[in-house]
Amino acid sequence: MPSIITRHNGDMVFETEVGSHRILNDVMPTPEWGGKGRHPTPPDYFVTSISSCIAAFVVQYCDRAGLDSTGLTVELSFEKADKPVHLTNFVVRIDLPNAVVGDRLAALKRAAEFCTVHETITRMGEGPVIEVTDKTAAA
Repeated sequence: MPSIITRHNGDMVFETEVGSHRILNDVMPTPEWGGKGRHPTPPDYFVTSISSCIAAFVVQYCDRAGLDSTGLTVELSFEKADKPVHLTNFVVRIDLPNAVVGDRLAALKRAAEFCTVHETITRMGEGPVIEVTDKTAAA
């Protein structure tokens, strides 16, 4: 099973190993959380993963369908809700400025919705999703 490791780097900065890559994140720059805006926050990375995953699936579809994906942008907007704090109301806007999508729009939308991150979120209500344990429980 693939895994990633996140380490506390002091203050409220965290470093996550993803394969041979390192990603830094900070927390919200609020008095409550104590972040300083030095790096994206975990929710920033979550939303980024959705947007970039959709972009990859759309480009893959365009390549198969003979559509020009040059200049593609995927804009993802969302809102933050409270009690409990969560992100909601995601809206994705795909712009293919050099392609005439026409009657392929439904297929393009399906390709976007098949992105791995979107599929994961969609299936989260189907059962236990995240099991939290400590290292001694896993041993």
